[in-house]
Amino acid sequence: MFSKILVALDHGETCAPLFQQAITLAQTTGATLMLLSVLEPGGDGSLTMPPYYGYPMPLGVDDTVWLDLHREAKARGLTMLRAFTDQATTAGVPTEFTQAAGSPGRAICTLAKTWEADLILVGSHGRKGLSELFLGSVSSYVMHHAPCSVMVVDAPTLAKATTETAHLAMAKG
Repeated sequence: MFSKILVALDHGETCAPLFQQAITLAQTTGATLMLLSVLEPGGDGSLTMPPYYGYPMPLGVDDTVWLDLHREAKARGLTMLRAFTDQATTAGVPTEFTQAAGSPGRAICTLAKTWEADLILVGSHGRKGLSELFLGSVSSYVMHHAPCSVMVVDAPTLAKATTETAHLAMAKG
């Protein structure tokens, strides 16, 4: 079955449900998890370089602002990865984590190859048509370039199901 599962996590609302899916899968198969967060240039709150990279900064904007944003994004990512690693370890799942910078799809596929993953677990935000064309699709890139099997979880559906289950549990309790 699977012995090494790479889990690609972002900072959206679907991150926690995707992680829970990874825990369940790892417990079922006896696999080790590798949690990955990628700092994407120009990504949502995770700047690795200013959008003016290579050009003069606008008047009144200091380079240190961008460096501070990068440090904050990096720290936020590491905090998330440590918290998920602690949860997985408590659940009895051996877990490692790492953070990379660059294109998420490429970073996921590169780590999958070097770590020798059997499976990549990645969420899909459900982008279709023009939004996928302009914003890209990490899951699509990974499916076409991965060195191993890929499981794409429809994260919006998973998040909705998790919320509905929580509401049912609260109604019964």
